[in-house]
Amino acid sequence: MPFHDDLALDEHLDDLDPLRHLMQQPDSDESDLDLDLKLALLPQQPRSIYDETLHLSFISNPDPITISLAVDAAPGCGGIAWPAGEVLASFLAKQGAAYVRGRTILELGSGTGLVGLVAAKLGGTTVCITDQAMLLDIMRRNVRANALQDSVRVAELNWGTPLPQDISPPDLILAADCVYYEPAFPLLVQTLADLVDLQAQRGKDTDTEVLFCYKKRRKADKRFFALLKKGFSWTEVMDDPDREVYTRDAISLLRLFRRKDHKEEARRRIA
Repeated sequence: MPFHDDLALDEHLDDLDPLRHLMQQPDSDESDLDLDLKLALLPQQPRSIYDETLHLSFISNPDPITISLAVDAAPGCGGIAWPAGEVLASFLAKQGAAYVRGRTILELGSGTGLVGLVAAKLGGTTVCITDQAMLLDIMRRNVRANALQDSVRVAELNWGTPLPQDISPPDLILAADCVYYEPAFPLLVQTLADLVDLQAQRGKDTDTEVLFCYKKRRKADKRFFALLKKGFSWTEVMDDPDREVYTRDAISLLRLFRRKDHKEEARRRIA
């Protein structure tokens, strides 16, 4: 099959193996810098992980936030800890309890639930962690392991499908390491828009804050942001003291904002 450019070839190879950019072996003739960049795509843990437990600690005030995290690759790549999730969890921990107090929080593509668990450990009392059905068990295990059953709800949420009726309008949406599979790009954008628009559709005047952390892995990632730009704008979070460290690993932490015309359209639908 002929390919008119490198991007088309990349997309064809991604269809055959969606995780090839995460798990590929280094070429024998690549430079040390190329090798370092490839190795940085993976979190610092074994490549084959089955039913293990990590003990993570995040700096917070007055005391560190500690999380016991079951990880298991058996249900899919979402069952392990990825670097952007740890960056977002660390950012939340440094913001402290006041950042989450009184807010309705929802995490998209939670995987193990790490980011949402940190939000709950900080004192968030209404936290919903979501993902596909095969990851719900490991999220429930992690909720129980951290004694957060009273504040964290586990729910199935498939991107691009209608939102469940029992999803509360979130004040804060958390998403980390969600940009990795191109066919899911429009579905993720649609779900982000649906969740942000819930505030207006259910008569709330406050805007939803969206924290979006991702690791740049391939050229096709720019297609996600081309889709996102149709409904959102964004700014990079600049006040994180760890920013200089994680940006070296091609990780970005963003705040997303619903475009004004879309926000007004959501309000008109309830008028």
